[in-house]
Amino acid sequence: MNPNRIAKILALFLGLAGITHFANPSFFNDIVPPWLPPSPAFWTYISGIAELTIAIALIRPSTRRAGAIAAMWLFIAVYPANIYMVWDWRNEAASQQFISWARLPFQFLFIWIALRASRVENNHPIAPGDIA
Repeated sequence: MNPNRIAKILALFLGLAGITHFANPSFFNDIVPPWLPPSPAFWTYISGIAELTIAIALIRPSTRRAGAIAAMWLFIAVYPANIYMVWDWRNEAASQQFISWARLPFQFLFIWIALRASRVENNHPIAPGDIA
């Protein structure tokens, strides 16, 4: 698949995820490891802002490669929350535990998708200040 198309799909995913951080922060607050200062809400909102910012970068051709690389690092940075979610949901219903476990390998898929999206090639200036 074309890296530009991958980047646009990733932008849509990150944009929706970023909005969800603000629309339903309690879900994300609950999966933030409690030992991270200053508070779970802080990390929920910061990651939501990061996801929205990266989504915008992925949409704009001149920042698409940087946005894809940022997405890769974001997916790596939030991985500990997914691990914590598995541990925290260990006493939940089997369906909930399945969801928490399924998130772990999907994170690697997202990292790979972001890497694929970073392979975009811009052979000409796209916006003022862009270098060919």
